Amino acid sequence: MVPEADWTLVNNEPTDSADSATEVFRAYPEADVFPDATTAELPTELSETNVFDGDDFETALLDQSTRDDDLDRTGTSPVVLSIRDLSRSFGDTVAVDGIDLEVREGSFYGIVGPNGAGKTTTLSMITGLLRPDSGHITVHGIDVWENPDKAKRAIGVLPDRLRLFDRLTGAQLLYYSGVLRGLDGATVRSRVKDLAAAFGLEDALNRLVTDYSAGMTKKVALACAMIHSPRLLVLDEPFESVDPVSAANVIEILQKYVAHGGTVVLSSHGMDLIQRVCDHVAIVVNGQVLAAGAVDDVRGSGTLEDRFVELAGGRKAAEGMEWLHSFSD
Repeated sequence: MVPEADWTLVNNEPTDSADSATEVFRAYPEADVFPDATTAELPTELSETNVFDGDDFETALLDQSTRDDDLDRTGTSPVVLSIRDLSRSFGDTVAVDGIDLEVREGSFYGIVGPNGAGKTTTLSMITGLLRPDSGHITVHGIDVWENPDKAKRAIGVLPDRLRLFDRLTGAQLLYYSGVLRGLDGATVRSRVKDLAAAFGLEDALNRLVTDYSAGMTKKVALACAMIHSPRLLVLDEPFESVDPVSAANVIEILQKYVAHGGTVVLSSHGMDLIQRVCDHVAIVVNGQVLAAGAVDDVRGSGTLEDRFVELAGGRKAAEGMEWLHSFSD
């Protein structure tokens, strides 16, 4: 039997991580994070962040749009994410060079590119984690940098190089993520149970996140990104370190989310996964979008990997390494 989740803070000996986690809870003393709470009273600026009011996570996920079930997704759907002339440099290195991109509602949009192509930098600017040097980003018509609070209410983020409050248990981390987004305590608990079951985290809810494996850490972070049922999910390498069974479950969850009007933008090095799961793709090389559109249009008559390799400069011949063909013993 799965143990009941313990929502109270862990009374560990003081450490830097534990202290920082405790400070997070102290930062919003109005938010009741203990098990006898029925609601979470949050500051006004946070209480407005609740995108959906349903008590059931799956219902909220599936009912996040009031449009008809037969919504046309062939290019006439509203633009959820618009990127115009986006640029960012680090010193003399140009990481993102004038990117233009449109992502429509109900899309499963993949962004692929070689290491150092500017994918993570682009996603960080989309989600408000990194300020661009120039350009404009809007989410549902809201400028991410002119009105960041309002824009971020509709976004769920799984960033690169995860930094979690890992001295909390999985249950506490998910609970905090939910109340910070303006959900009441009862709704958060219901959604935590749904998410834990979906991601196979039931047995880990009462363990400290610092004791999680890399794959489990990625899954609980993805659950945190989804708990408020956002209209746009931005996921940087969501399947890295995740086992195939869990990845299949996550894909199914995301596909249902997209089928009911949610929008997913993800980066990945897995060309087969992008080709199999996404309906649109952008290939980014040296900070520029070299090809974008429906997956079938971008890949042409070959595979997406072939098209990617072609645009990225082709395969490099392994020459001058004959020493590797003889062995030191």
